[in-house]
Amino acid sequence: MRNRFALVLLSVLLCAAAPAPAQISVGIGLPSLSIGINLSSYPQLVPVPGYPVYYAPGLRSNYFFYDGMYWVYQDDNWYASSWYNGPWGLVAPEVVPLFVLRVPVRYYRQPPAYFRGWRSDAAPRWGEHWGHDWEQRRPGWNQWNHASVPARAPAPTYQSQYRGDRYPRVEQQPTLHGNNYHYQPREPVVREHYQAQGVHVAPPAARREPGKGRDGDREKGDDHNRK
Repeated sequence: MRNRFALVLLSVLLCAAAPAPAQISVGIGLPSLSIGINLSSYPQLVPVPGYPVYYAPGLRSNYFFYDGMYWVYQDDNWYASSWYNGPWGLVAPEVVPLFVLRVPVRYYRQPPAYFRGWRSDAAPRWGEHWGHDWEQRRPGWNQWNHASVPARAPAPTYQSQYRGDRYPRVEQQPTLHGNNYHYQPREPVVREHYQAQGVHVAPPAARREPGKGRDGDREKGDDHNRK
């Protein structure tokens, strides 16, 4: 009887420790993590040629910007944030945007050891790394029409004024982002993350393509990064 009670208690504890279903549906954990990236100022973001993604050549990190969010690959995990210095949310491998996964190996500034021997002008071999189950969930992930690539999202350069002691607390970030960055994300995982943080996301029919917004965010962002 005592052994049976112990087994029941153990099963209850295991169920309580399971991840919340809401977090799985979003795919990005709410921002709460420090991953060892401590930026004192807004990083220089440079477009990856032929991709709707930016990277940060001046950082010793696998640091990217795509569709309104920053993406970092570190210690075999993907993380994302709507602010350049976090905090960061853990991203499930099954929902990392495809164009982030497609960025060639040469744009990873701190590539892991298992990248060695892989072509620098091709995407990392994620299927080989994450295995058959992941490939089954992301079939054809590295196949797309290279002549029809979506426009890059504008870089949120307004964040350059928030550095050092002026960097906003996590509870301030959604309001500042919503008030200053009018781009509407395309990726479902990014839209859900925005909504989970309380940032307004327009319905699909009301979204504008980058460069067609009312305040010219795309032109400002691109000009900033060309300098």
